[in-house]
Amino acid sequence: MRTTVKSPTRTDSDAAAPGAVETEGHRTAAGDGVGAAAGGDLGGVAAGGDPGGAVAGGDLGGVAAGGDPGAPLAPRARMWPALGAVYRAQLSRARVARIPLLFVATFQSLGIMVLMRGVVDGGAEARAVVAGSSVLVVAFVALNLLAQYFGQLRAGGGLDHYATLPVPAASVVLGAAAAYASFTVPGVLVTAVAGSVLYQLPLGGLWVLVAVVPLAGAALAGLGAALGLLAPRPELATLGGQLGMSAALLLGVLPAGGLPLAVRWTRDLLPSTYGVEAFARTFEPHPDWGHVVADLGVCAAVGVLSLAVATRAYRWAATR
Repeated sequence: MRTTVKSPTRTDSDAAAPGAVETEGHRTAAGDGVGAAAGGDLGGVAAGGDPGGAVAGGDLGGVAAGGDPGAPLAPRARMWPALGAVYRAQLSRARVARIPLLFVATFQSLGIMVLMRGVVDGGAEARAVVAGSSVLVVAFVALNLLAQYFGQLRAGGGLDHYATLPVPAASVVLGAAAAYASFTVPGVLVTAVAGSVLYQLPLGGLWVLVAVVPLAGAALAGLGAALGLLAPRPELATLGGQLGMSAALLLGVLPAGGLPLAVRWTRDLLPSTYGVEAFARTFEPHPDWGHVVADLGVCAAVGVLSLAVATRAYRWAATR
């Protein structure tokens, strides 16, 4: 619709006045700070005018000479505040759904220790069974469940939500991994105490779990997140998580002394092995704390590497 706005007595001099501009559609009088000047694009700032106007012939969002600059974009969230926000969100949403699975992981580890009690009497084998069963709780949640979560998140389009948020990619991966690893703490403590009582092992070294749980959890969570994000289908992510948990079960709980050489090498490639070794050494009459620190250091290095790989996998999956 074409509308002509005129003054009651229009003259040739009036045509050049800003109060009498011929407009189309929603075009209004120039200079009022709300309408757009003839030929201008939406979002500009008129020369000397208010930010509501538009520059004649300007580009989208342009600023004319003498105008005020547009409002700057909001800065990206910093790493640690964003990590805390993602962690709290994941912890609240997973609290109801994951607690039953945590009981399953704990009962599974307790059942394995009871079954192995009829085969293992004590010594290095008993230390390996208790330590491996305790870390198995971490593997079930941080590796298996996290691989399923990210696989389903990618398949269902949930990554699009996180990709639109102004948060670093590492905060999303670390926040989800930390939330899932937090659910393992009660199960690990119950398993470690029950196993120590069952196999008559000393309880004085249980404080090492303060370092074993987060370091082994970070390594396994990074691996589980990478499996879920790189798997083309959620079914393959679930399969990868279950295979990883089975490897942690077989190679972590069974004593290393009776395993073939090739299986021992495979066991050394599993991130949770070093957490198991560090915890198992604390049950010895005279623990070698140097080896304990070395095992925890390897576990920490693998955790940093696996979380970095998971962060790259998240960026790749979010942009496809």
